[in-house]
Amino acid sequence: MRIVVVSAGLSSPSSTRLLADRLAAATLGRLDAGLEVIELRELATEIAQHLVTGFPPARLAAALDAVAAADGLIAVTPVFAGSYSGLFKSFFDLIDKDSLTGKPVLLGATGGTARHSLVTEHAMRPLFSYLRALVLPTAVYAASEDWGDEGLAQRIARAGAELARFLAPAARDSAPDTTPDVDTAAAIAPPRSSTGAITSVDPADGFQVVPFEQRLAALRV
Repeated sequence: MRIVVVSAGLSSPSSTRLLADRLAAATLGRLDAGLEVIELRELATEIAQHLVTGFPPARLAAALDAVAAADGLIAVTPVFAGSYSGLFKSFFDLIDKDSLTGKPVLLGATGGTARHSLVTEHAMRPLFSYLRALVLPTAVYAASEDWGDEGLAQRIARAGAELARFLAPAARDSAPDTTPDVDTAAAIAPPRSSTGAITSVDPADGFQVVPFEQRLAALRV
């Protein structure tokens, strides 16, 4: 099993790469899998050449093949003008239209302010839905003030756990099961008639059963 990380950060070091690394670590902490990281800034020239010529240079071709062959994908971009970066979009414009079909994708984004926190929902999620990928429910956005905050760490852990559970049944089995079994559910649920009406209630639950005749007599007083 192999997970591929695509990071579109432009600087080095990069907060985008840092978020990508932390998402990968959160996933691999629950899953035995190989990992490959693709830094798009190192492929910027090759991406431009491919867009113009239609033929990918060797390094870019290898990156595109790695994404296509991955079992799961982590895609992280910085925010530019309220959306994903042009470099990020250009790379995924080169992906074969069927390469991501059914592939689980974990989304992440970084920005200077929390005002762009919906970029994962308004820009990134529609892009990968168009590519027919299976976008995981939890996407992680990290603003400058989020680093070191416990809330960011919790979101990263939750997102990594989702990807791990999706990829490996063993990871799903190790997660705590909060679904009551049939016997427990039957014990919890109050008895009901065939019409769905509750036929008896335990007073300990805070309910009081008043016979209909008693209620009717009270109305006549």
